[in-house]
Amino acid sequence: MKLMPTTRFGVVWRGLVAFVVVVGCAAGATATAGLLQLKGVAEDFSQEAALKGVKVQLPAPGKPETLFLIGVDHRYGQGDGVGNTDTMMLVHINDKSSTINLLSVPRDLEVNIPGVGISKLNAAYADGGPNLLLRTIRQQVFPGFHVNHILVIDFAGFAKLINEIGCVYADVDHRYYNYNDGTIGTDFSNIDIQPGYQKMCGGGGSNLGGANTALAFVRFRHNDSDIVRESRQQDFLRWAKQDFSTSQLASDEQTLLKTFGANVQTDPSLHKLDGIDELFALAINANGSTIKSIPFPYGPGVVVGGADDLSFSETASAHAYRQFMTPTVAPPAGTTTTTTTTHTTTYGKSGKSGKPSKKRRGKKHAPAPPTVPAGLRADPGDGRSQAGQLGRTGFPVYYPDYVPDDYEYCFAITGDCSEGYAASVYAKSYPRRYKIDGDDGKKHAAYVMTLVYGTPGTQGDLGTGEYFTVQGTTWQYPPILRSGAVVKRVRGKLLAEYSQGGKLAVVAWHTKKAVYWISNTLQNTIPNGQMVEIAASFKRAP
Repeated sequence: MKLMPTTRFGVVWRGLVAFVVVVGCAAGATATAGLLQLKGVAEDFSQEAALKGVKVQLPAPGKPETLFLIGVDHRYGQGDGVGNTDTMMLVHINDKSSTINLLSVPRDLEVNIPGVGISKLNAAYADGGPNLLLRTIRQQVFPGFHVNHILVIDFAGFAKLINEIGCVYADVDHRYYNYNDGTIGTDFSNIDIQPGYQKMCGGGGSNLGGANTALAFVRFRHNDSDIVRESRQQDFLRWAKQDFSTSQLASDEQTLLKTFGANVQTDPSLHKLDGIDELFALAINANGSTIKSIPFPYGPGVVVGGADDLSFSETASAHAYRQFMTPTVAPPAGTTTTTTTTHTTTYGKSGKSGKPSKKRRGKKHAPAPPTVPAGLRADPGDGRSQAGQLGRTGFPVYYPDYVPDDYEYCFAITGDCSEGYAASVYAKSYPRRYKIDGDDGKKHAAYVMTLVYGTPGTQGDLGTGEYFTVQGTTWQYPPILRSGAVVKRVRGKLLAEYSQGGKLAVVAWHTKKAVYWISNTLQNTIPNGQMVEIAASFKRAP
């Protein structure tokens, strides 16, 4: 089986739909299981008509649940046909697991749709709605596949829900830009987003889902591949869950659930008290879980701008599905393990600031000799140059002494990392000095340096999406750094490591005035050891 050619204007939804469900369940979980409260939730969910004729398997009380999330550009049952679906994501919630598992199913897989023939997988929904899509996945992709609930959302619904929760802090890896002026080269959706850690909203009015919104960010694809886009969307989901705790959502519970119910269609069981009771009871116990992405089992091949040269085997997909359904055993959520050169200490739950409730450190050892670690190279000159171009940031600038062998800094002054647009588009992007609007009501000074895989100036054509960033800000504990850290002392620096499915997504280092961190690529392709060594090599700019 293989990926079919993609359309240029496909609607993409994977991570964002899962975000809707996770946030919705978290809000529901703030309520007790009282009959009147659940009755109100059922009424909220019933604002949209239930999906007609869908067949799901309701779980036994207390058992894990699998949700099937579908993103469309047209509401089910409205107008001509059911619309196009370009997102199919599975979410598995198990209160015995330390993770909520995600598994995306590519829209462009070539499959034999029952009664239709060979076509893209997403055509199954257009031809026969959710049931035909379920049947096709069960026969063609995941043997033994079954779901307990189905949820469907469209563009406007996502944008409204993002606004309802107060937006999401996203860690943007590079400059995203396109202005559609009617020419072939710009024939994509508009987008205008700078690199760096920032607050993303859904927009409003004529700008609902506009060029500088979260929707534009998660939909973006035309300079990378469908696989990279899936990673971006799943990262967005992870950031969204980092931003909000159950207690924070509790204050806006009723408003959020009403918005959820007005914009998300569900199977009939979620219009009834029993179905809602089971799902929310499960969500209460799983609310502290982290997000774990299970990669779809692509075979050999290189994706360039969505080319159709990737395949997968039934054996590999069956293995991925088993991983998806398997609970993860890990230390209790909300703890932070600190490893030093002398001992390991487990801290209790973090406070609002994200700082550990206790702090014990082992004896400091002298830094290791200055040898370049494997897979890295020394590049202090470019780091100093980036720092110089930033100008006055208002706090010390640090840059890494080491960078990966195959990565180069993006420099606006030389046009590196340009993707075919005017130089002015990147003038304040590579590197970038800016302010972050914090959730504490303050504006925090910040900077970001971007590095790219491959030869600068050509990577935009490769479609790899392999960017990583070096960042600093006076906002010591933004949401991305508030929980889940494993802290290790490396060459005199106490580094906070944040993993995603066993791979390091972020490595941070605090000083008295600021925090500095390295963000991995969207697909976390830089090895863990290199991430640690890069962060440990931070040097202060002159």
